[in-house]
Amino acid sequence: MTKKHYKQNNHPVFTLKIITHTNHNISQKEINRNALKVLQRLLNAGFEVYLVGGSVRDLLLKKKPKDFDITTNATPEQVKHLFKNCRLIGRRFRLAHIIFGREIIEVATFRGHHKNLKKNISMQSKKGILLRDNVYGKIHEDVERRDFTINAMYYNIKDYSIHDYFGGISDLKNKVIRLIGNPKIRYREDPVRILRAIRFSVKLNFHIEKDTAQPIQELSYLLKEVPAARLYEESLKLLQSGYGLKTYHLMRQYNLFQQLFPITSSYFTKDYSSYTEKMLSLVLNSTDLRIEAGKRINPAFMFVAILWYPLNILADELAKKNKLAYYDAIIEAGNVILHEQAKTIAIPRRHTETIREIWQLQLCLPRRRGNQAFRLMELNKFRASFDFLEMRGVIEGKEIEELSKWWLIFQNAGSNIQESMISHF
Repeated sequence: MTKKHYKQNNHPVFTLKIITHTNHNISQKEINRNALKVLQRLLNAGFEVYLVGGSVRDLLLKKKPKDFDITTNATPEQVKHLFKNCRLIGRRFRLAHIIFGREIIEVATFRGHHKNLKKNISMQSKKGILLRDNVYGKIHEDVERRDFTINAMYYNIKDYSIHDYFGGISDLKNKVIRLIGNPKIRYREDPVRILRAIRFSVKLNFHIEKDTAQPIQELSYLLKEVPAARLYEESLKLLQSGYGLKTYHLMRQYNLFQQLFPITSSYFTKDYSSYTEKMLSLVLNSTDLRIEAGKRINPAFMFVAILWYPLNILADELAKKNKLAYYDAIIEAGNVILHEQAKTIAIPRRHTETIREIWQLQLCLPRRRGNQAFRLMELNKFRASFDFLEMRGVIEGKEIEELSKWWLIFQNAGSNIQESMISHF
């Protein structure tokens, strides 16, 4: 292992440790073959190129990486020139995507520092948030722009060594999530780093280092400055990756869930006793179990559950105030709730339509006379609506629990029993 010491003005001081291939456990056999093709072609073209970030971290932890990201001194245009199957994306961060069928290998150019830059290359908001960041530099500058030490390790395809700039391997060993640089400045540059600290902590079962954790609650309000579309993607990573329940509890501790779901969090209690909180725990635990079992999940279902009880409270208010039938009140309340939620998390339209349908079906499921029960079972969203009804039964008990049990029996019964069941209405 060799060491090089770097000292930069106004930037983090680091010591580069180069771990040779005989002193680490990463094998090329574990690296995605398309990623290897990209690495090798860039290397052969004379560029400096590394595998970087989460893939290096996960390989060192003996986990299977989800993505294999690459960084290089080649510009996006130079990368595109080398690969016919390349497209350039992004305004805030200019990236090259190398497309292999359904698989995408992402290639980023080394990021540089923000000094005497033109407006169309780099831009920050008054609060310090990076709005545009196409600033290219050298590898020692790029590493300083990485978020956490465990994501700042570079695998060199040239000699199979690992370049560790900020003690990432040591933090991996000690199970530590540590930001590179001044946490307050780094969080202000990109508030999503706050959510990433939480996500990595739960996902890897690591603890957040003291200085990294200290400003999180204080700066949680910065998440309101993040585009709602980006927070939608982040919400799925946080709550639908197999450890949603634990993530939710940690997010509440740091006042983060409250920023993403302000409507829902207005019904939070100290002892987690409200229907809203019970539903949150139930749906997130159920989602975790489905992912563990390899079952499919639908993002719409999570939002159905998270917003259901706030929806009902608002519908009650609208029904009384505007003298509406309850079904109409639910529809109007649904429009209001989804509009308000979209200010923080932009749920795609394909999902909001599903959410509305499942909500409305909750009012239809008690109607079982004649052929109504059979017609309901033929609907595309019946199964999801029934699953949600069962969750409501666990929380609300009484009539809703009895209704969910009725539908469970009805779905699995023979035609004679089904006819007998609906004849009582």
